[in-house]
Amino acid sequence: MLRHAIAPARFFTQVSNDIIRHPRLSSDAVRLLAWQLSLPEGADEALSRTAARAGIGKCAFLRAKRELIVEGYFHEWREQGVRGLWSTVQLVSNVPLSGEEAAASRASAQVAAPGSVPTDGSPAVGEPTGRAVGRHPEPPVPENTSHHPAPTATATSEQQATARQLIESLGDLDARLHVPRGILPELAALAAEWLACGHTVADVREQVRRCLPGQGQFIHRPGGLVRYVLREIPPVVTPVAAAPAPTPRVAQMRECEGDHVQALLFRPVADEVLCRGCRRAQAADAWGSPAVASVAAAVRGAAAVRAVLRPLQH
Repeated sequence: MLRHAIAPARFFTQVSNDIIRHPRLSSDAVRLLAWQLSLPEGADEALSRTAARAGIGKCAFLRAKRELIVEGYFHEWREQGVRGLWSTVQLVSNVPLSGEEAAASRASAQVAAPGSVPTDGSPAVGEPTGRAVGRHPEPPVPENTSHHPAPTATATSEQQATARQLIESLGDLDARLHVPRGILPELAALAAEWLACGHTVADVREQVRRCLPGQGQFIHRPGGLVRYVLREIPPVVTPVAAAPAPTPRVAQMRECEGDHVQALLFRPVADEVLCRGCRRAQAADAWGSPAVASVAAAVRGAAAVRAVLRPLQH
């Protein structure tokens, strides 16, 4: 393979080979991560916005985002301000970070820029901004609206009943999740979509648990939090079936029934019970027996008679 590469003098980004050659990151995940790392200092661009600019579809984006989360390159927190408004904080790193390391990095960044408050409207990604005064508000971003997308699968009555029980039992998952009864049907419909797409009850509970704010933070609107968490349905991760273990060679072998000082194992071709050496010895003994010798003499005599009679026939 020949390569011709000219090192750029400006407008370039240093990306580790560990990211480019990562065995568990797809090309979309690598591109999202490299794009985010190439943004200038102080740029506030959501990961979904990067995916849109890169031409990555929704399903591919959700799959790439999950890969980055699993590998520790992307972390996300949802928090609620004093007025009950939700905001989302995202962290992208060029090295894998654990949850504790990501939280420490976020805390140091907040110390550098204190005094942030959530914005009005639907939960938004990035740093909060002030209220727009004297002009029309910016058009809402479709991904941050409270209206969840149309379901991709139809839930059965059994799944709907299971989803209702799931939402009603969220208080057992966290005491702060006291969902008002008025929003129960909407949340149950969202959970039913998860079940209809192939997710399990444990998947839904884990998604809610993972997106909860830290301990000690009060949740002003638990129903809105659950609705915000369940509005995006990630693709179902199908576990890769493990290849069957190869049969040990010793399991395919059989003990020879011949006369040996020690037990001898051999691999049979069919149903034989003797090893090759025993079979050869048995054949040699058979050729040396009187019966076999007489048969051999008869065969040799018949051949000699045919040799004598052949010239007379001509």
